[in-house]
Amino acid sequence: MADNRIGVLVMSYGTPESMDDIETYYTHIRRGHPPTPEQLQDLSSRYEAIVGGVFPLRANTDRQVAGLQAALDEVDPGRYVCYQGLKHARPYIEDGVQRMADDGIREAVGIVLAPHYSVMSVGSYIKRAEEQAQALGLQIRFVESYHLHPKLLLALSDRVKRGLARFGADTAPAEVHVLFSAHSLPARITEMNDPYPRQLLETAAAVADRAGVTNWSFTWQSAGRTREPWLGPDILDSLRELQGKGAARVLSAPIGFVSDHLEVLYDIDLEARQVAERLGLQLERIEMLNTDPLYLETLAESVAAEARTAAEAQGQG
Repeated sequence: MADNRIGVLVMSYGTPESMDDIETYYTHIRRGHPPTPEQLQDLSSRYEAIVGGVFPLRANTDRQVAGLQAALDEVDPGRYVCYQGLKHARPYIEDGVQRMADDGIREAVGIVLAPHYSVMSVGSYIKRAEEQAQALGLQIRFVESYHLHPKLLLALSDRVKRGLARFGADTAPAEVHVLFSAHSLPARITEMNDPYPRQLLETAAAVADRAGVTNWSFTWQSAGRTREPWLGPDILDSLRELQGKGAARVLSAPIGFVSDHLEVLYDIDLEARQVAERLGLQLERIEMLNTDPLYLETLAESVAAEARTAAEAQGQG
């Protein structure tokens, strides 16, 4: 029976499960180099600042994996088995692949809880999973991106519409500037013809079109603290620029993220909101996808499509 099942490796960045895990987590991100006391205190204070600490962040991912399993069971009961693999926390990506192999899985599909592809993000997840799968004799294919899946666009455009409604019935949608954003990456990806910036702009444009939004722009956020330049402008600079141009209301739409986590709950809800208040801007944010059925169906349909492609390639379709 195991030979007929398809493993689904659900990959994401990972987050510590408790405050005690933050140093181990940060050390892994820094490739084995422990953070300085100042760096550790800075990250710990960010987790402490968000409501509930780190625990809900990990639970968000767990619920998404469970939700995807349920959605796949609707598509083809008993056919797919989901395994979690995290980049910087346990179970690591390699752990997820190992568990599939231990369970007798011989064919798998990998998907990342991030709709947009970059060799530095999704590509790095795939590389680790692929290397472990090859070592274990497991055949694995990957969904590289799903940034224009119709159900993803519908879920995001619905959120933008609801976000605009937060400014009140007396505010016309055109009076609100929708500021789409995603996690910044080192600027050198532009020299590599990396699709990440293009895919994000495609998603932003498609969502804006479906939501009837014409007053929008794209920005970057949560850049790493390294010496090399990162993609910009940063969201805080964009808020200052918008205020300088006369904007009074801004709707943050972090479409590069799919759940509530530090980059949303701290970087936008606390840091960006504080800057907006000082600038006299009203800043609201769209709800994150989390376990929205449309997002889970996006994931399930993307996985099933990749599995069908694999079967057809093997002459089993």
